[in-house]
Amino acid sequence: MGTLELQTPYPSNTSPGNGNSNGNITKRPDPEKPINELEDDDVSPIEEVRLTVTNTDDPSLPVWTFRMWFLGLLSCGLLSFLNQFFSYRTEPLIITQITVQVATLPVGHFLAAVLPKTKFRIPGLGSKMFSLNPGPFNMKEHVLISIFANAGSAFGNGSAYAVGIVTIIKAFYKRKISFLAGWILIVTTQVLGYGWAGLLRKYVVEPAHMWWPGTLVQVSLFRALHEKDEKDGRMTRAKFFVIALVCSFSWYVVPGYLFTTLTSISWVCWVFSKSVTAQQLGSGMRGLGLGALTLDWSAVASFLFSPLISPFFAIVNVLLGYVLIIYIAIPIAYWGLDLYSAHKFPIFSSHLFTSQGKKYDISAIVNDKFELDLPKYEEQGRIHLSMFFALTYGFGFATIASTLTHVALFYGREIYERYRASYKGKEDIHTKLMKRYKDIPSWWFHVLLAVTLAVSLVLCIVLNDQVQMPWWGLLFASAMAFFFTLPISIITATTNQTPGLNIITEYVMGIIYPGRPIANVCFKTYGYMSMAQAVSFLNDFKLGHYMKIPPRSMFLVQFIGTMLAGTINLAVAWWLLNSINNICQDDLLPPDSPWTCPGDRVFFDASVIWGLVGPKRIFGSLGNYQAMNWFFLGGAAGPVIVYLLHKTFPKQSWIPLINLPVLLGSTGMMPPATAVNYNSWIIVGTIFNFFVFRYRKQWWQRYNYILSAALDAGVAFMAVALYFAVGIENRSLTWWGTNGEHCDLATCPTAKGIAVDGCPVN
Repeated sequence: MGTLELQTPYPSNTSPGNGNSNGNITKRPDPEKPINELEDDDVSPIEEVRLTVTNTDDPSLPVWTFRMWFLGLLSCGLLSFLNQFFSYRTEPLIITQITVQVATLPVGHFLAAVLPKTKFRIPGLGSKMFSLNPGPFNMKEHVLISIFANAGSAFGNGSAYAVGIVTIIKAFYKRKISFLAGWILIVTTQVLGYGWAGLLRKYVVEPAHMWWPGTLVQVSLFRALHEKDEKDGRMTRAKFFVIALVCSFSWYVVPGYLFTTLTSISWVCWVFSKSVTAQQLGSGMRGLGLGALTLDWSAVASFLFSPLISPFFAIVNVLLGYVLIIYIAIPIAYWGLDLYSAHKFPIFSSHLFTSQGKKYDISAIVNDKFELDLPKYEEQGRIHLSMFFALTYGFGFATIASTLTHVALFYGREIYERYRASYKGKEDIHTKLMKRYKDIPSWWFHVLLAVTLAVSLVLCIVLNDQVQMPWWGLLFASAMAFFFTLPISIITATTNQTPGLNIITEYVMGIIYPGRPIANVCFKTYGYMSMAQAVSFLNDFKLGHYMKIPPRSMFLVQFIGTMLAGTINLAVAWWLLNSINNICQDDLLPPDSPWTCPGDRVFFDASVIWGLVGPKRIFGSLGNYQAMNWFFLGGAAGPVIVYLLHKTFPKQSWIPLINLPVLLGSTGMMPPATAVNYNSWIIVGTIFNFFVFRYRKQWWQRYNYILSAALDAGVAFMAVALYFAVGIENRSLTWWGTNGEHCDLATCPTAKGIAVDGCPVN
């Protein structure tokens, strides 16, 4: 569902950059000028910032170097290609900014060693001298390369959100959209957020109290990577990275091609090969995943990103919520109460069904105008959801509401006080150091915003037959995004919790403008995603603020990276959608085909639920799931109860640790994520961030992030190699180990008299 993004930083005293060379954790880094020699007004008021970010700057370090442009553009292009390529696969590995941070370091040092140092003039640029190699590879270059890479990973989302609109039109609705319309849609939704970010930068980036906790992990990692490796007999980080990369690359040919069943080892299904209930419990891909494991890193790191970079207390929160929802709420609702005739449908599925358990024929209820054909809809009847899918929406509603009340109650005063402090204009050392550099003129952002809105209006008016959204919908979505950007940015900057408001946007548009699926997802993308993009841009601005990157350099790198990434995203999507037969149609693909598009399946279903059919016919008076709206009230009330308990029993320190947004939103990525993804993510994360961190801290400090980056990169390169070597020609192996997870009965209904192909009839 992706309804809530909760990022949690490492505690400041365990950040990877806060250790000395022998692996012992120190209280703070050793800046060139100690904190106690600074004026009180200079010191950052946030302790975590004081412990992590250095208080000095060297403005002479070159940033506009050939190395930065070469590695930055290469990283942006490569990540855009790989992440879009993987987004259509069953296990859509997302290669993150951290992977590039680690991988580009040795390449940067290599280029600094081999490039010529000859200086030359560029005609038309005056008398200034340039060089391909102006000196050692420095941290500021590395930061800008990382910002480029972040654009390539669509700011942590893998690929541009609007690509999903192109995908559902071409692969699910089987309609046409032009490349130009798709490109304008992708670029404008990405850049619109940049405009909001520029307008609000002075309020949520420059003030010291707006400290953006998530950036401190990045700062710590940069400092750790640029510390010189001691010659103490231990393997260097670069050598370890290469060895781990080769191992990951070599191994992935097994679960990626030779023995694909290893992606989900659902042994319960193998033992009980004729039991529907056992397979519902044991299937890692289509059930509750009891005992399901994987030997495929792409399954471990899919959806939730690498568990090696998630702190243990965040893993525990996810575990508690996962157990609560998957192993308590779902079994009670399905087997105990048979809610909404749950036995007629699979227990875990993101498909839509008729009342008789058949897959709903969506294409039959879409007319020639790409709108709801009401007589055909009434002929097929109401849409039904699997028990898991219905409850997922319910918990999504609760998560949104609980996030708002939790943040208001537990962080409201802190946010207000910090905003007041920032409004007074107090500057810390970092803001003062940034005054050395030319700021970005406000009119740059005003022009960018005006042009983006103008182009978006042209899209909605001239190409309305392809995107459906009226011009007033664009203005309403933009106003909604702008209204939410400041409060959401303040919440993220002070608590590191970013409420996801996608359900709200699609719910609102579904009520105002029902029957038009593409208009709904376009409204959601312009409204919710432009706000989310703005928060990501502001996060990058704060990283540049802490690392003392010239603001204009940040602007150009972010803008160029965003344009390049969006273009490559669309080009790769267009190529795959036109070259792979039955892409995204999991019932028509071979059992071992990876091209099932789980994320786009959920995006498509959302377009049907909120746009085509409309919330009134699903969650309203004309639908089956009206009671799910009570989750809003329950979610809003939950943190109030926790807060009152905390005030009543202040000595009970465990009460404020109950974080309902985290618990309720822990399965927010399901679907498209499945139980095997969560099982493996929790197990691997616990091993490395509890046991290894506690008992082998020196190893963890030195190699943990390196290992994560190497595993991601190795899988990515082998997956692409396999596609070009055997995938294009449709060459596949056929044996027991390539026939899926062998849990075919997991999707069967258990109600009496319901007949589904391949399933026993009760």
